[in-house]
Amino acid sequence: MRANLGTFFVFSVFLMLILFSPLFFTSSPLLSSCKLRRNFNLNGMHKPGDVILGGLFEVHYTSIFPKLTFTSEPNQLSCQGFDPPGFRHAMTMAFAIGEINKNADLLPNVTLGYSLYDNCATLVIGFSAALSLASGQEERFLLQGTCLSTPPVLGIVGDSFSTFSIATSDVIGLFRLPIVSYFATCSCLSDRQRFPSFFRTIPSDAFQVNAMVQILNRFSWTWAGLLVSDDDYGLHVTRSFQSDLALYSGGCLAYTEILPWGDNPAELKRIVNVMKKSTARVVIVFAHQIHMIQLMEEVVRQNVTGLQWIASEAWTSAAVLQTPHLMPYLGGTLGIAIRRGEIPGLRDFLLKLHPVSENSENSFQVRQFWEHTFKCRFAPPPSGWVEAGGAICTGQEDLETVQTEFLDVSNLRPEYNIYKAVYALAYALHELLQCEPGRGPFSNHSCATVQTLEPWQFMYYLEKVNFTTSFGDEVSFDENGDVLPIYDIMNWQWLPDGGIKVQNVGEVKKSALKGEELTLHEDKIYWNFVSKKPPRSVCSESCPPGTRMARKKGEPECCFDCVLYSTECISCPEDFWSSPQRDLCVPKKTEFLSYHEPLGICLTAISLLGAFICAVVLAIFIHHRSTPMVRANNSELSFLLLVSLKLCFLCSLLFIGRPRLWTCQLRHAAFGISFVLCVSCILVKTMVVLAVFKASKPGGGASLKWFGAVQQRGTVLVLTSVQAAICTAWLVSASPVPHKNTQYHNDKIVYECVVGSTIGFAVLLGYIGLLALLSFLLAFLARNLPDNFNEAKLITFSMLIFCAVWVAFVPAYISSPGKYADAVEVFAILTSSFGLLLALFGPKCYIILFKPERNTKKAIMSRGTTKNMIN
Repeated sequence: MRANLGTFFVFSVFLMLILFSPLFFTSSPLLSSCKLRRNFNLNGMHKPGDVILGGLFEVHYTSIFPKLTFTSEPNQLSCQGFDPPGFRHAMTMAFAIGEINKNADLLPNVTLGYSLYDNCATLVIGFSAALSLASGQEERFLLQGTCLSTPPVLGIVGDSFSTFSIATSDVIGLFRLPIVSYFATCSCLSDRQRFPSFFRTIPSDAFQVNAMVQILNRFSWTWAGLLVSDDDYGLHVTRSFQSDLALYSGGCLAYTEILPWGDNPAELKRIVNVMKKSTARVVIVFAHQIHMIQLMEEVVRQNVTGLQWIASEAWTSAAVLQTPHLMPYLGGTLGIAIRRGEIPGLRDFLLKLHPVSENSENSFQVRQFWEHTFKCRFAPPPSGWVEAGGAICTGQEDLETVQTEFLDVSNLRPEYNIYKAVYALAYALHELLQCEPGRGPFSNHSCATVQTLEPWQFMYYLEKVNFTTSFGDEVSFDENGDVLPIYDIMNWQWLPDGGIKVQNVGEVKKSALKGEELTLHEDKIYWNFVSKKPPRSVCSESCPPGTRMARKKGEPECCFDCVLYSTECISCPEDFWSSPQRDLCVPKKTEFLSYHEPLGICLTAISLLGAFICAVVLAIFIHHRSTPMVRANNSELSFLLLVSLKLCFLCSLLFIGRPRLWTCQLRHAAFGISFVLCVSCILVKTMVVLAVFKASKPGGGASLKWFGAVQQRGTVLVLTSVQAAICTAWLVSASPVPHKNTQYHNDKIVYECVVGSTIGFAVLLGYIGLLALLSFLLAFLARNLPDNFNEAKLITFSMLIFCAVWVAFVPAYISSPGKYADAVEVFAILTSSFGLLLALFGPKCYIILFKPERNTKKAIMSRGTTKNMIN
């Protein structure tokens, strides 16, 4: 039933209006006009213009209903309780319209007027005022024999209450007359099918609820109470909060209470008792200022302190609550506030208000403001509207000399939304008037005119409005009529000198790219507690080690008991390990030689450096390929040796990173084939040196035919093919695979590649060792052969380094656990590769680059007649 409260209000009010006939049209084919049966008796302010904008504001915050009968004339409603901020809201709209009229760039040659009505915080009055704006208050106006015409107002700014806006939009929306609210936040108003002409310059409650949930989550408040007003504003929030709180922060509501309208001290006493007995230290209030005034009277009476209040935008900036009397209870309140703006010139405009200078129609409202401000009254007093008491007003009183919140423009929040709403309507009208005939957006490319304007045509332009205020905020509406949401987060601070300050401590906003963002400056927040720290608000504390949570029957999920675990232990799965408290199984850490750790980064950098040096040396040799130093002892083998060394450096990268099936299979095969190719080239070069020396002796020339260029390439190919066959047989029979090793550490998983076949791995290494040993022996025998540049010495030294590294590798590899075994193998590959590269090509590059005079055939052969130049 409560879910349909807004709809119920609409029909009940509409029925009341018909029964008591405040507005009822009659038309006749014999008449050329449409008549109003009776006018509403409303408190309003008016200013003529070419185009009129309507406004609905809460200038009084209560009313007294007259006794209505079917036979008697209805009496005028009595509005009481003058509200200076509400009157300032109305004056802000008047100021904005005056400012637009002075702007030569916006709506030139068009003068805006206004009709502003007081809703007296009463639904029937607000609804009546909205109908008056939609239909007009004149006794007689030409409509060509029907009750159809352009509405007297182009759009309505208001209403401030969600329920009022729902009721008004349900009816006015049928005619597509735009309503732009500055304070109605109910998320239900975003329903475009039900409210097609509703817009607002304040964010929806759906966003405000999410903002509050983020604040609760920031301070780990999982246990809170919720107080809401008994209207659509509060009831829709209740549904959103109950779902969002559990979904986004894992919190629960300790209680949800509905604050009554009107004077109901018994119900307020019951609600405060609930708050007092609850363990929740955080209280969230989605209600109106009048509700908080009544609630705090009971809170003070029962002296309920030690609560952290969270305020909705409806009362965050309520000055009437920011008093020394209430700060012991409300100090430290965190509130969601409407975005603050600045309106230059507004205060000067307010100071110019005077009961004598205003026109006779508007002076009535200004007089009420004057009487309230100066505690006086004009004679005779206006019937039904004047507050009791006071001296006689002279009209000579000076607003500058009186303390009134009406003139306080330092914290313009609802006013800023009103200002934006008026400008949105003005910019939409401006775009409408800029339409060129034949290029319009309507049928046959037609344009709308002010004289024949249909409300839906104006809505077309209002939906597309986009402008930036002088304060720097962009204003536009989405497909639901909502603006881009942004709220300030305010903190009520009680200063040491007794002063009160409402401090901005952050903001929450939504953007298309980043979504919802909460920015909170915790160091600026005042906490109204002895500890000066945020309170702790949980239903049940976290369970200590050795215990588990047991849900309390009938309680929210945040409330639980801590029950000791049984003494029986269970084994964790293989990939899990017992926590330090031994109360649950946690995933084991994983370990492998990663690219992101320092060791992996260093090895990767060294590997790439070696490959780069090989490329540089190869480029040097290609550039100087015609010189004797490069051509000596088969330059083709030197090029092939450099390529194989580069592959040796690069294959070490396969040992770094998370082991996978293809890297495990490829790493040892690539390593084995690359090194056999390298050592085969060295072996053939050594054999050529010996063959050339032997051929230099009498009768030894026949041996050279076995060491031509073709034979050298063939020997390298055959020796490398043997290693390829070994690798193929290994991979086919028992391929290396990735493995999760849990034997090294109980609490850690070591990712590694198991070789599959130890024999295959041993044969691969053994074959490399055999070729290396053979190369070393042959080079050692040829080390003293006569030549100015005997390469056999370099080969001997390089193979000595190579063999020493790999002999040391075997015991180091076997004794290294986990990722360190891979690191040892990579280190061995890099060390032996650098040894071969520097020993074989370092001296040659030195002569080529820095001693070119020694890079001649004569210099190379100067120490003897022996020739070792083959091509």
